[in-house]
Amino acid sequence: MKNFHRYLESTLLKPTLNGEEVDSLIREAIEEQFVGICLPPFWLKKAKRELKEEDIQLVTVIGFPLGYTDTATKVFETKEAIKQGADELDLVWSQTAFHSGMNWPKIEIAQISKICHEEERILKVIIETANLSESQIKEACMICQDAGADYVKTSTGFASRGATVEDILTMRASLASHVGIKASGGIKTLDFAIELIQAGADRIGTSSAKQLMDAWRERFS
Repeated sequence: MKNFHRYLESTLLKPTLNGEEVDSLIREAIEEQFVGICLPPFWLKKAKRELKEEDIQLVTVIGFPLGYTDTATKVFETKEAIKQGADELDLVWSQTAFHSGMNWPKIEIAQISKICHEEERILKVIIETANLSESQIKEACMICQDAGADYVKTSTGFASRGATVEDILTMRASLASHVGIKASGGIKTLDFAIELIQAGADRIGTSSAKQLMDAWRERFS
């Protein structure tokens, strides 16, 4: 796993996030050349300025963290985020619509996927696996894939648990090879990150990216 750093998406989405922490996140991402950084929309302009021409994806969240907002609001958020420099959008799907047996999640994702792809942006859809059974995870993956998502993401980090190896195995078995998987939520150790990658995760979203990279160097350098 020579390019471990390119699996890591350094994430800061906590409510008490401050400017010093954002500065540190950006600095570490540049030093380590992580694949991306994930920040709240509020910090996009600053991060875009400071990343300059670095090969680091600027990621933000839409409808975060519950996915409760209506589609028009999510569409507006998406367009604004793209305008402010986001390369990738992590959309919390409409959990309430899915659990009501409605077709709306697919319609919503398709709308936002179209906006993202017209602007050559990447769409990841957060399905919050903690709230789904195995069969529901499979169904959610199919909905996301059919609606045009580029990645399916496990978690917001605000549910009862984050990613599990079992979730990733189920998702990888359900999705076509061209649809990526982002594991997120509670990924604090190198062993766990490696397990998730071996199970099929293409991205690791974590607030511990620097610590994981340090642990990787200590073990493999």
